[in-house]
Amino acid sequence: MADLPIETIFEILTRVPAKVVGRSRSVCKEWYALLSTRDFIRVHCSRSLVSSNQRVLLIDDLTCSVHPIIFQSYDYGPRSIVTLPFDHQNNDVSILSHLNGLLCVCLNHTNELLLWNPTTTAFKRLSTPDSLGIYINNLDAVGLYADDADDYKVLHIKRRRHVYESYVYSRELNFWRNIPFLTRQEYLSPNFAWSPGTFCGGTMYFTLCECWVGGTNVVICFDINSEQFKEISFPPVPSTGFVQGVLVNVKNELHMFAATGWFEITIDLWTLKEDYWIKVLSCPPIPPISLSLWGDITHYVTNGNWFVMTKLGKLFTIEMDTKPFEILYPVTWFRGYKGAVFVETVVSPSI
Repeated sequence: MADLPIETIFEILTRVPAKVVGRSRSVCKEWYALLSTRDFIRVHCSRSLVSSNQRVLLIDDLTCSVHPIIFQSYDYGPRSIVTLPFDHQNNDVSILSHLNGLLCVCLNHTNELLLWNPTTTAFKRLSTPDSLGIYINNLDAVGLYADDADDYKVLHIKRRRHVYESYVYSRELNFWRNIPFLTRQEYLSPNFAWSPGTFCGGTMYFTLCECWVGGTNVVICFDINSEQFKEISFPPVPSTGFVQGVLVNVKNELHMFAATGWFEITIDLWTLKEDYWIKVLSCPPIPPISLSLWGDITHYVTNGNWFVMTKLGKLFTIEMDTKPFEILYPVTWFRGYKGAVFVETVVSPSI
């Protein structure tokens, strides 16, 4: 390839797997410079966002492993053990958000936030001496997004001393700044639980749910351009049992898996259209399952089938009579078995 024009090399290497790009950087100085440019990383990332590049990261007390997804059986493939490149205690880390191969991680023994690319192993600590970038579980919420200038940012909503504060971290500037956060006073109660942020169509979305039967459930939206917050309604689901809403970006449209019930669970799939929710489909009631399994259910939708997964693998398959999806879409809310679904890219956590 040494005699090929640089434009041809660019086109070829933006189509190879991320790990091949990493090895190719050691070929020569010219290739290292080319493969490190922002244009190359952006184009390679856009071409990497396909189902075959998706991996499942699972963390327990003893191991951290990455699994491919077997599309014939829609199950996890053989694992590869991953060594966490940062200080930790017994793998006690939580994956809070993910985007384009980057994971926003909390080190639970120090409460520090960091950005990590598990494919390249590069990471960046986000904490500061004045306690910015410190995440408190069950009180805070985090979302990872990219703006129009391709600057990756972290939105951190903090609930402290009966006051909400919100901050945005810029990868480009390596700096946290405060932004106004307006919400109702009753949401300060610790009875309200925040979901991780889901980035879709220029907006970051969070569910905010009151943790008892019949409680209040809303969706909080953050416009990344105006940096303004607003509240929209939750899908009109029954409030006679537990309610759980899990958000997912499907082809740049926001969807929610809304689970409700007590002994039997019903899961409905909704899509957001101009701040209103439209039901896409309903599944039959799921028979009773153990609380430990219910706690780490993850949903996958692909090719006309809807898969309800847990850390042990596939739990249910539900055939959908709607137009088939063309790709595997995960809802990555792992609990007991901490982890995420991510795409292998060469996006760097720092500039």
